[in-house]
Amino acid sequence: MNKLLVLNVVGLTPRLLEHAPSLRRVAGHGWQAELETVLPAVTCPVQSTFLTGQLPREHGIVGNGWYFRDLGEVYLWRQHNRLVQGEKVWETARRHQPGFSVANVCWWYAMGASTDWTVTPRPVYHADGRKSPDCYTRPPELHEELTEQLGAFPLFNYWGPTASIRSTEWIVAATRRLLPRADMTVAYVPHLDYDLQRFGPDSPEATVAARDVDRAVAPLLEDAMSHDVQVMVVSEYGITGANQPISINRSLREAGLLEVYTQHGMEYLDPWTSRAFAVADHQAAHVYVTDPADIPHVAKLCADVPGVDLVLDREAQAEYGIDHERAGELVLVATPGAWFTYYYWLNDERAPDFARGVDIHRKPGFDPAELFFDPADRFARARAGLNLARKKAGLRYTMNIVPLDGRWVAGTHGRLPDDPADGPVLLCSDPSTARDRVHATDVRDLMLELAGIPADATA
Repeated sequence: MNKLLVLNVVGLTPRLLEHAPSLRRVAGHGWQAELETVLPAVTCPVQSTFLTGQLPREHGIVGNGWYFRDLGEVYLWRQHNRLVQGEKVWETARRHQPGFSVANVCWWYAMGASTDWTVTPRPVYHADGRKSPDCYTRPPELHEELTEQLGAFPLFNYWGPTASIRSTEWIVAATRRLLPRADMTVAYVPHLDYDLQRFGPDSPEATVAARDVDRAVAPLLEDAMSHDVQVMVVSEYGITGANQPISINRSLREAGLLEVYTQHGMEYLDPWTSRAFAVADHQAAHVYVTDPADIPHVAKLCADVPGVDLVLDREAQAEYGIDHERAGELVLVATPGAWFTYYYWLNDERAPDFARGVDIHRKPGFDPAELFFDPADRFARARAGLNLARKKAGLRYTMNIVPLDGRWVAGTHGRLPDDPADGPVLLCSDPSTARDRVHATDVRDLMLELAGIPADATA
């Protein structure tokens, strides 16, 4: 049996690796390969494929969120592991090696998973509407251990306008404490997501981000090498330049297919009565169509929207392994440089109040504008500071500081890479397992091989 560290450096590409000497050293001891990802190339489907060896059609994670038809609601960033259908890599390992132990630090769908140690972001939602940063851990006593040594989980540095290297540093520090305890440790570091989406992958800020994340993970990599822990580094996707937001829901609304309802002058998506609406997820969008007879019409409408590259019906979805019942009747893929907004209102004055804040659970689609203090509002930062003071005083507040305009977003992902240099990469410290290319569905078996689990255990 070998101890194994699987480090998910989201957004890492061969181009960015040039600025990451500590990560390059892993490949120097072992090897580097092109990592063929899945569609959509976003966090939850890719991670689930890594851990199950299955495509989205089998494990059911078709995006970072989808329309839950049995509930009539759009939900993103759910956390329970039971949503992932299929056996996880550590469960496979335990069939061969009972007692095989696993630590999960911030890979998604962590809650309810059969891992031995779990750390995942989980805010405190107070009764008065306030939200405080925190995390969920298993076992429960791990929470006090980590927060006493490292401080509270830095939620507001993990996502939003103040997202920064601090969240990655906290995650790395927590991982270092768990690494000696587990047979397999999986850890997710988010930092490259931030400035690559804010400023674009070719910006000076992107180079700085690559260097910063490399410095942050260096102590963890040194720990692994000094304790003979095998290392695998993966990334889920590469981030490419963005210059064209596509408001697909507005197109569906203007065609009379999407319905809203109004409360307190604010418009809310009404999925129950809409004939068609989209759940936007970076460069992919699931379009849910109530009446099968409408599918050809909706497909034609979507195909005519500027920036839409592919319109996949169920048959076409099968070619990409995403033909699961949770997927939309149609799956859209954007052209290079384009990405889908979730916006459905036609007048910003009628946008719901959550649209101007960081609210990943209430928005019916992904919103990368949450990474910005509204650049068009010179008082946004000052208002955020005032709201923070109100929060500390125990008063109600609204963080209405996020722009309602996708033009500020400079980086995106989700479509399959057009150039391997801008796609995900896999690094491995064990030269005996070298190969030139690894598909996302093969990552699970490579993890087992590195951990010393025989090939027949995967059957």
